[in-house]
Amino acid sequence: MQPPPSPRKYWTRRGIAEWLVGHLSEAQPTLVGIDHGFSFPVPYFDEYRLPHEWPSFLDDFQKHWPTDEDIYVAFLREGFCGNAAARRGNARWRRVTEQRARAKSVFHFDVQGTVANSTHAGIPWLRYIRQHTAGVHFWPFDGWVIPSGRSVIAEVYPSLWNRAFAKGERNDHQQDAFSIAEWMRRSDLDGTLAKFFTPNLDLAEKKAAEAEGWILGVA
Repeated sequence: MQPPPSPRKYWTRRGIAEWLVGHLSEAQPTLVGIDHGFSFPVPYFDEYRLPHEWPSFLDDFQKHWPTDEDIYVAFLREGFCGNAAARRGNARWRRVTEQRARAKSVFHFDVQGTVANSTHAGIPWLRYIRQHTAGVHFWPFDGWVIPSGRSVIAEVYPSLWNRAFAKGERNDHQQDAFSIAEWMRRSDLDGTLAKFFTPNLDLAEKKAAEAEGWILGVA
């Protein structure tokens, strides 16, 4: 799938969000994988006395980190705008799915391979997409089981799959995007995709994941 025609070489997060809203408003069910955290670890919810409930988390986070107003994460971290100081995380906090995948914390800034910056920049745009689409299933927050015919947006982690496909002439970012799309396509065709939407979790892990989210493909 190609981006819409534009004189710009690169997409902005706003451009991607608006494009997704338009595409997800079409009748064809679509699976979208996004490579950043969709939520935060349970200790974050407890630290700020937030209900363990994703829509409320989205509203509260956007209020403090309004990156959907085209504000850089760095400006918010340094206190030039917003109120990020009132909603800081701890790099020692990790979601259950991050522990399973051996992924870095969503609060681990300024290191190689981190998703902290993209997570803090991207979460308000998830809220934007949710507000501007009808019937799109944000997994697993809207339920582990996806109703038939629904489009789905899920968190993905390219490191799970990017070594499984020959890189060719793609750069690292292109390889990440290709590997996720190709893994989802092949898993859909061979009938194995459905099992990844029902990971093997005990009751406590499942309850935590309903607030924290889960990475698609982490068993």
